[in-house]
Amino acid sequence: MNSCWVLQIFWGSTQVSDSAGTKRRAGRNAPTVIIIEHSTLARTTVVKLLERELAGWNVIDLISIESLDRALGAEVRLIVLDLAGRGVESTSLRDDLAAIAARFPEAPITLLSGTDDAIIARQALRMGIRGFFSTSLPIDIALAGLRLVLAGGTFFPQLLGAVTNGSNEHNPARNEAEKNLDDRTQYLAIADFTPREADVLAELQCGCSNKVIAGKLNLSGHTVKMHLQHIMRKLQAQNRTEVVARLVQRAAGGPDVSPS
Repeated sequence: MNSCWVLQIFWGSTQVSDSAGTKRRAGRNAPTVIIIEHSTLARTTVVKLLERELAGWNVIDLISIESLDRALGAEVRLIVLDLAGRGVESTSLRDDLAAIAARFPEAPITLLSGTDDAIIARQALRMGIRGFFSTSLPIDIALAGLRLVLAGGTFFPQLLGAVTNGSNEHNPARNEAEKNLDDRTQYLAIADFTPREADVLAELQCGCSNKVIAGKLNLSGHTVKMHLQHIMRKLQAQNRTEVVARLVQRAAGGPDVSPS
């Protein structure tokens, strides 16, 4: 775990973390994030970060995939899995991903890594991983990426770095599909949603009306409308339908669609 993350999260904090593998209960039906990380320091750091950023959410921290059944029944919106130095093609990682998919098939999976390796990031993207967070990332960038994944996007800043630094000169035969991955990632990496905007966007993608969103998130109708206006501005969309269409098309790497 990068020392900057540890210092920024723990500086001035006197709160004692719960024991590993416990569930921080913020509400019976609150959305849930699962953290799977063997290192106690790294796991506690990420938990503190998410508890501060996602107030009102449940955070379940686990030492290993073997404890995953503890989260069954929860409304899991995100799973953060430690890469732990493994290769993306490793049997161990594939077994972990299969175990997660079997229990929470709709939950996006992100990887926490100690390296910024763009090759590993690209492999992870092709496997359907929705985010690649290295411990060298500044916290504000990591949080922006977290909001993006929760809103239905993908976050792979390592691929941006590979393009910007010209590392593709070693592979001049990159095909159009790979270029589309870079273009898609560039858009998604710079998008920025606040935690509440991400909540509203997630409910919007489920087809919920403003009234239903307000009730589920315990917000006023005016506040929901305000968040939707901010979301539409950030996505350059004109209405609710176009918000979802733009996000889906961007995530799929296709052209923007403006519904009639």
